[in-house]
Amino acid sequence: MSQVDWREVAAAVLPGIALAVAGGGTWAILAATLDTAERAALAELVAPRAALLALVGLLLAAALGSLLRNAYLHWVRSAARLAEEAKALLAADVQRTLAADGGAELQELAEIVNQFASQRAALRDDVALQVREASRGVEQERNRLGALMAELTQSVVVCNLDGRILLYNNRARLQFRALSAAPMLADGAELIGLGRSIYAVLDRALIAHAIESVQQRLARGAAHPSAQFVTGTRSGQLLRVQMAPVREAGSDTLDGFVLMLDNITRDFAAEAGRDQMLHALGEGSRASLGNVQAALEMLDFPDLDAATRERFMAVVRDEVRSMSTRLQDLARHSTQTMKTRWPLEDMLATDLADAACRRIEAAWGCRAAVDAVDQSLWLQVDSYSLIQALASLAGRLVEDAQTRVVRLRIARHDGHARLDLVWQGPSMSTETVIGWETDPMRVGSERVALTVRDVIDRHGGEFWFERERARGEAFFRMLLPLAAAGEPLDATALVRGDSRPEMYDFDLFRATEQTRELSERRLVELTYTVFDTETTGLEPAAGDEIIQIGAMRIVAGKLRREDCFEQLVDPQRDIPAAGIPIHGIRAEMVAGAPTIDAVLPAFHAYAADTVLVAHNAAFDMRFLELKQERTGLSFTQPVLDTLLLSAVVHPAQASHRLEAIAERLGVPVLGRHTALGDAMVTAEVLLKLLPLLEERGIHTLGQALAASQKTYLARVSY
Repeated sequence: MSQVDWREVAAAVLPGIALAVAGGGTWAILAATLDTAERAALAELVAPRAALLALVGLLLAAALGSLLRNAYLHWVRSAARLAEEAKALLAADVQRTLAADGGAELQELAEIVNQFASQRAALRDDVALQVREASRGVEQERNRLGALMAELTQSVVVCNLDGRILLYNNRARLQFRALSAAPMLADGAELIGLGRSIYAVLDRALIAHAIESVQQRLARGAAHPSAQFVTGTRSGQLLRVQMAPVREAGSDTLDGFVLMLDNITRDFAAEAGRDQMLHALGEGSRASLGNVQAALEMLDFPDLDAATRERFMAVVRDEVRSMSTRLQDLARHSTQTMKTRWPLEDMLATDLADAACRRIEAAWGCRAAVDAVDQSLWLQVDSYSLIQALASLAGRLVEDAQTRVVRLRIARHDGHARLDLVWQGPSMSTETVIGWETDPMRVGSERVALTVRDVIDRHGGEFWFERERARGEAFFRMLLPLAAAGEPLDATALVRGDSRPEMYDFDLFRATEQTRELSERRLVELTYTVFDTETTGLEPAAGDEIIQIGAMRIVAGKLRREDCFEQLVDPQRDIPAAGIPIHGIRAEMVAGAPTIDAVLPAFHAYAADTVLVAHNAAFDMRFLELKQERTGLSFTQPVLDTLLLSAVVHPAQASHRLEAIAERLGVPVLGRHTALGDAMVTAEVLLKLLPLLEERGIHTLGQALAASQKTYLARVSY
């Protein structure tokens, strides 16, 4: 249904209104000039012929209305359509020939526009050739980058400060695919992709903490600052992540960050198994030595002379004592190794104290200050979990002891670092302290599975509570390891490998901060998931089901064909024969395919943090909305509809079907009526519509949504 053109309606009905007004006026004037007898005679003459005169008037009005409507369509409407198509040639870079359906003058004007468009296309080709020649050096640099990335043994992911992925190598993609808790359902539905958020894989708090550590080291003038942490994935894997900054040229301002990842799950499990074996060996050997010692004691019989017996027993006892000591040392070493298994990072004590104070104040609203810290002291800590432990203890003090101020002290102590969390307030019992030490940690509204004791054991340290009555203060004391002498690991030493960075786009460094409201974001800056569904029918509320979902992503104004989503869905009902010639999906094709309960979570993750786009989006969204209660998933992001956007930029066009829009904008239609094929056409149409929206002063998402809602087509619902 096209939008009503009231000008066309007016052209058709105005002649009838004009004739009626003219006839009525003529009759009134004529009646005013006659006396009563003459008016009566005239009425007697006209009355028998009134019906005939009215019919003649209607026919005349219809003929004039038709002539005026045809004239409007021939001149005004045709000119408006030609103007819209000419704007598309100019703004959306459409490559097609215009054909006007108006008079000779409009056809001549269309030919002139086509000539200008042809000349512009030739000029653009010439400019493109010169740009390619000038860009040859840049291309060589890109190839060098590819070669360098191919030599890295680690998985590499480059992100901007919003956490959007700018670059990743194939090794990273394979690693994240292996980390998935379940096999990927859809082709291309990877955990990572260009423009996607790294926070879908890694905890945002860990990344933020690492960035903060890097920024502190940059502020101190470190030439090659980095941070390292270990995290677990949803599938139970362990990743060791090393972060390095991406800086603006000639500046210490962070522009993004590089993540180098190693899966240490297998190594961790193997070493833990060896620890358990050694521990068992120590315990078993200790028991065996006890038995030997008991047997030797049985040799103390009177038939042996005293001197021989004494020398023999002395040798045996010495050997037993020596073996027992060695086994005890082995068992102690094994236990210590298990406690400190998680990789620790070198961190300046002042940085740790500052970060802990900020975390405590943000979580609990109390005041946290650095009391005394050795400026030259370096610690070897898992800074994230240690700061969580300090914040958890501070929270207990705030809530249970009504403490409003806490202080941190860090100093050397017998080959260790001594960290004190100090406060002034009421004393507490040993039982209370033990409970705080062994209960799961809580920081604000966040609960952590680890306990303070787990964190201390991870560092191979000690923890206790003391009170200094003379000063009227109490403190929790932790003994932590000092950093080993030497330089931190240089990531550039880890080279070799076989994967090239086939997927990268540094234009994404220009992305704006994620904290900006989407409605205020420019359309050209947004990341889009363009999708389409194929269904068993057209009535979602009457039981029709999705049988295929296809989607593509637009990132930084570019269509990412390599990052697509396509999945058949078992509708668990018959597929009507009438629809098969349209979408080509038969019952045997979806037999054994996953149901919507399994596919929708994968698509939900794929579309996260993006703007959804579809053609006639109300139809597709209705199918998704009906599954919200069953799956527990809702698509709350903004939705743009290319059907409505086309009506916004081309209100004079007769049709806004996808094929008609694609033809107007010069988009080739391939794979129509497959979910992925329609999604691809819709995505290319959107890219053509964006500059046309700019021409109309529609620059932001909020403006596009508001303009869409004003069109007549926005009233369609399912």
